[in-house]
Amino acid sequence: MPRRREWPARVRRAWLTTLKHTLNRLTGALARWGHGPFSLIRTTGRKTGRTYETPLILAEVPDGFVAELTYGENVNWYRNLVAAGGGVVVRGRREVPIDAIEPISTEEGLRAFGPPASWVLRLLHRSEFRHLHATYHGGQ
Repeated sequence: MPRRREWPARVRRAWLTTLKHTLNRLTGALARWGHGPFSLIRTTGRKTGRTYETPLILAEVPDGFVAELTYGENVNWYRNLVAAGGGVVVRGRREVPIDAIEPISTEEGLRAFGPPASWVLRLLHRSEFRHLHATYHGGQ
């Protein structure tokens, strides 16, 4: 499979900043209210020690969640999660601690999302998935 073309760093930074100040606010509110497919990942900043919440679409699996790394590993939420060795997934009123992050195969990741999301992810050539292992997983 041909390698995905990377955006120039300035364009990528500008795009992520725009998302942070527009779409992320809306999807964050939806995740907090428990509406739609959105969740929040709560992490501690690896440099600042501040708490951050980033909206994501996660697939729920029996022992945690699966995340698709749309922008790769070099995004703050992921780097903070790895540096801290975990974080918290927030879905509506439910908070689920995450204690491990593990790479999984593309096929496992697509299977976790299921159709039709997996079809869209496949069309977009998404291949980086991570398993976020929950320390406690169940109806809270």
